[in-house]
Amino acid sequence: MIKENQRILNAVLVIIDIIVILLSLILAYFVRFKTTIFGPLGGSLPFSSYFIFTVVCIIPTYILLYYFFGLYKPFRNQSSIFSGADDIVKADIMAFILLVAILFIINQPNFSRIMLLLLSLFGIIFAIFERALVVLVLRMMRTNNLNLKHMLIIGDNELAFNFAHKINSKTYLGYNIAGFLGRKENIGKSFEGTKFIGSFKDLPRVLKSHKFDRVVIAIPLRYYYHLNEIVDACEEEGIKAEIIPDYYKYLPAKPSVDMLDDLPIINIRYVPLDDAFNKFKKIVSDYVIAVIAIIITSPIMLVTAIAIKLESPGPIIFKQERIGYNGKPFMMYKFRSMKVQSDEEEKSQWTTKDDPRKTRVGTFIRKWSIDELPQFFNVLKRDMSVVGPRPERPYFVEEFKKTIPKYMVKHQVRPGLTGLAQVNGYRGNTSIRKRIEYDIQYVENWRLTLDVKICFWTIFRRNKNAY
Repeated sequence: MIKENQRILNAVLVIIDIIVILLSLILAYFVRFKTTIFGPLGGSLPFSSYFIFTVVCIIPTYILLYYFFGLYKPFRNQSSIFSGADDIVKADIMAFILLVAILFIINQPNFSRIMLLLLSLFGIIFAIFERALVVLVLRMMRTNNLNLKHMLIIGDNELAFNFAHKINSKTYLGYNIAGFLGRKENIGKSFEGTKFIGSFKDLPRVLKSHKFDRVVIAIPLRYYYHLNEIVDACEEEGIKAEIIPDYYKYLPAKPSVDMLDDLPIINIRYVPLDDAFNKFKKIVSDYVIAVIAIIITSPIMLVTAIAIKLESPGPIIFKQERIGYNGKPFMMYKFRSMKVQSDEEEKSQWTTKDDPRKTRVGTFIRKWSIDELPQFFNVLKRDMSVVGPRPERPYFVEEFKKTIPKYMVKHQVRPGLTGLAQVNGYRGNTSIRKRIEYDIQYVENWRLTLDVKICFWTIFRRNKNAY
């Protein structure tokens, strides 16, 4: 019944997706050929030509890519109504590239690529809100006890109870915990209104006498020798068993699994930027922002360079070794804001609020972060990103990794000019532990929209710890 419901939902989604694509076509055609936004009116193919190409090529391409990107999988476990937005963007970008290639192959130079791009952009926006609306409707149904899945939890420990509490507190997921299995002494007892309906040995009988959609195994490591029996009993009844590992506390929020031949390897930390498409988006955004920033700030950099040269002897650009991506050292550029120092002072001394080593120009440019502008050239060299954990000197890296838990995790992504810790006030002489908490949060939860937010906050939030 559940699978049948999913097939019906998928059929409905395909129909809605087709309607969305057609609406996107109409809007894209109107914007391109009925307005002067992209040039004078006239000289276009008739709408019928675009409609035929849409029916024959565009719709099948989009539907197939939506399928391959997992957009017709169940929505039940999505943490947010916009959880599938990234996959929609990926699918639409891929569709645009494929369709442009098709137009080239069939030699259609008069078919508007701008119109196709507009169709893709409108399709992304409409599809994201369409999926969000579907998820909202499904959540409302499940909150009202419709479209429920019935679950058996095997376990009577803290792990099982924590999982049950999460399920009970999120009614929109649409799960009903129909019973627990545990030790004999717990039979008849209940947790949050759900009873223990048998012991571990009663599993075959319980599965035969009840109808469960999911069986979740949440037992301590010391009982894992029972796993074969439990899984075999579930599979005899055609029910898929799922395991919450007792070592879950060591896993990230979104664990990923690699395969070495037929052996699964669980990655302890999920890093979104390990994904090739995410990495591509990050690289493109870094280059675009860095080039634009260099062009816009070039007058400021020129004036700063002259001021530094006039005030004190020494180089205009200060180069300092920092530890970057994968723990590799690189030379980071800054405008020199201090008097020339010895190598030992430079390596191991923090900058303080009223540091006597700072020049007058240096005090000003540090206050407004102008000294950081040359790092956009580090971005172009791929030593850094625009957004990421701030890089530190080798001396302090060696110190911190001994005393700050998980300090080296920040080096799993490229360092940045600005970061999540900095926009939350952790800059200068502030808590290293709090900085690392924010850095790890960034590493594990990266998305392009987060980078945009951090850039926005960097510009409009005044940081009192900048000195």
